[in-house]
Amino acid sequence: MILNIVLWIAQVALAAMFAYAGYLKVAKPIPEIVKMFPWPGEVPLWLVRVIGIVDIAGALGVVLPQLTGVMPWLTPLAALGLVVLQAAAIVFHAMRGETRQTIVLNLVLVIASAFVLWGRWDLVTA
Repeated sequence: MILNIVLWIAQVALAAMFAYAGYLKVAKPIPEIVKMFPWPGEVPLWLVRVIGIVDIAGALGVVLPQLTGVMPWLTPLAALGLVVLQAAAIVFHAMRGETRQTIVLNLVLVIASAFVLWGRWDLVTA
């Protein structure tokens, strides 16, 4: 019971974080995004937009399948996708020398995503 509540809190928090990040990357002009983060101005526009779409898909996937009961096994798989996305983000930012500015948030997101993956994995194996 308590684990389920904590998992839902983590899922909703992850969904909020990734939905917001995705919205910024998909809907905002690059000069506005660059005011917050420099990297979108230094990579191709299509890459920023694709990452934004992946962020939004992860946000939806980590909550909606389980919430609706439609293919709930997708929830832990979405969490796995977020783990992979954050691992890639850690490598990307490390290569750019931005670890000091990004590592705490990236680690919190990867740990929360891994927690949801672990906690909801029985949906895949059941």
